[in-house]
Amino acid sequence: MTNDASSQHSSPSDIFKERLRAAREMRGLSQADLAAKTGLPPSSIAHFEGGKRKPSFDNLRKLSDALEVTTDYLIGRANDPATGAEADPLFRHAAKLTTSDRAFAVQLLERLAKRGGQKEEG
Repeated sequence: MTNDASSQHSSPSDIFKERLRAAREMRGLSQADLAAKTGLPPSSIAHFEGGKRKPSFDNLRKLSDALEVTTDYLIGRANDPATGAEADPLFRHAAKLTTSDRAFAVQLLERLAKRGGQKEEG
């Protein structure tokens, strides 16, 4: 990822291209893989990472969704790729749940967490 000190002196375009590449590599994706996940041409991903083009708002959102990072991280407004609940797929739709469905989801997540802990110990 980018060094915080260098990010403070980099232009927003430089930060974006660095973070896009870092997030893609962190997910183990090639440029072609990311293009397939976003529905964008592979040449667009190469242009974004090379700093030759800037994404539209729609494409920025597609990139952040595909990489499971926030748009704020990609554009340098946040240093943590997962800042904001919407970055985590587990929380993307939580605000749309009814009260009873939220309670059910909490119980389910608690059970899964306990089960995961037991598997790691045993």
